[in-house]
Amino acid sequence: MRIFLKTLKTGVKIVSEMELAELAQVRPLVSSFDEQSTIKETFKMLEEKRADNEITQEFMALEFKNLPGEFNSGSEPRNRDKNRYRDVLPYDSTRVPLGKNMDYINASYIRIINSGEEYFYIGTQGPLPDTTDDFWQMVLENNSNVIVMITRELEDGVIKCHRYWPISMKKPLELKNCHIFLESYQILQYFVIRIFQVVRKSTGARHAIKHLQFTNWPDHGTPASVDGFIKYVRYVRKSHLTGPLVVHCSAGVGRTGVFICVDVVFCAIEKNFSFNISDIVAQMRQQRCGMIQTKEQYYFCYKIVLEVLQKLMTFK
Repeated sequence: MRIFLKTLKTGVKIVSEMELAELAQVRPLVSSFDEQSTIKETFKMLEEKRADNEITQEFMALEFKNLPGEFNSGSEPRNRDKNRYRDVLPYDSTRVPLGKNMDYINASYIRIINSGEEYFYIGTQGPLPDTTDDFWQMVLENNSNVIVMITRELEDGVIKCHRYWPISMKKPLELKNCHIFLESYQILQYFVIRIFQVVRKSTGARHAIKHLQFTNWPDHGTPASVDGFIKYVRYVRKSHLTGPLVVHCSAGVGRTGVFICVDVVFCAIEKNFSFNISDIVAQMRQQRCGMIQTKEQYYFCYKIVLEVLQKLMTFK
């Protein structure tokens, strides 16, 4: 009976712990002696920043930069109730428009350029009951195959995100324009994998979506261990096939910003590209206001990257 209950809880095996451990070994696809030297120099530089408390100073410097932009669409009376938080709105210039009428959703296109390569995301808030249809419309219109969720539905007694997916494999979620079927799922130590089939009512067209929910972020602060988040970020990147990665937490700026920053850095390490965490965050903030909300979240980005570089030097 115990074995049955465990199987029922975890669902099917979509990925093994061995595969995740291998993914967590972020290393250059092409290695050389020069690259080893660069990794050591980068690690030393970041470590010195941490020792000299420069990371906090760097974060404060980002706070004082004037960011241009208007929030007219999100402030319109008809759109106000579509915002989870009244003080977190998308810039008009980068907001994600819905349909031919360019309707409103609290979501922003975010493009990060690093060493000439572009990384494309949609940063958005956790859906509300009345914006669930809009959320799925956005996912389909942008042909995204991965949804990155970095929050639990309820944290510290506060609703952080409406459950916008079906919980039963027997009963689909019925929305205005589509049916959403839960095909399979797996509950891991740090995150949950769900595989959806989204069927458009108008055409019958089917879209496979992988929903990856990180469940180990504490109510306050940041995760004590970086290992689970590293595995999560790497599995998200491995799962990506089409469209921008749709990334959300509750407001779509704090944990969402941490994920995007770390993902870009990992891609840079793989390709032997240099990277600058401050520059990545500055680019994010030009496209969605307030990305990475706290100095603790900013410090967590450095903590993750230092951990990866240290393991990389040991591996070498």
